[in-house]
Amino acid sequence: MRHKKRKLRRRLRWIALALGLPVIISLLLVLPLRWFNPVTSAFMLQDDSGRKPILHEWQPWPQLGQSMPLAAVAAEDQRFAEHFGLDLRAIRKSIDDAEGGRRLRGASTISQQLAKNLYLTPNRNVLRKGIEAWLAVVIEICLPKRRILEIYVNIVELGPGIYGVGAASRYYFHKPAKALSDREAALLAAVLPNPVQLRVDAPSNYLRGRQQWIISQMQRLRREHWLSLLG
Repeated sequence: MRHKKRKLRRRLRWIALALGLPVIISLLLVLPLRWFNPVTSAFMLQDDSGRKPILHEWQPWPQLGQSMPLAAVAAEDQRFAEHFGLDLRAIRKSIDDAEGGRRLRGASTISQQLAKNLYLTPNRNVLRKGIEAWLAVVIEICLPKRRILEIYVNIVELGPGIYGVGAASRYYFHKPAKALSDREAALLAAVLPNPVQLRVDAPSNYLRGRQQWIISQMQRLRREHWLSLLG
């Protein structure tokens, strides 16, 4: 009987360790970002653009201006201020579209994209999506919304080997991020689905159309005083 109890306690310890270890690792990865800026990201380390060195220039929130954070939200995640890392409404809509035979829609939030860019790989598979979703929730728990958006626009790829709005604004428009117009920020945000194929310096008709749509969404969000929701 005593042997069985010891065996049960040992199993419970292993179960507790198996459940607790991912939580501890996740917190160690994410919580320091509340106070420290990431110096690189998984995507930067895996960059295969051939640009040496890659371009990256961190801009703190006051130097970002309003246009690029607003453009990123307008383009990628207009319910950013409302969800907890996973947009269940968008996920349901994506599933309904797929079941109805329509094109599969992306449902990734900015928090999910931040998790992917910081820690994971571009490869799409069920395991990676699961880890991405988990990390997105941890990011939302550990970081304020404004900090999440600040990190995202500072590390996201905006062209081959060009990461973050600081580097992209200087490379494409020869100005700091704070000086970007809505039109320029919208063009940067328009490439986010595929910043290698969609080129800011050679915009296609599709990209121009997407830019115009993003501008209209930015105007709507600004009328709704969206940035004030970030505190």
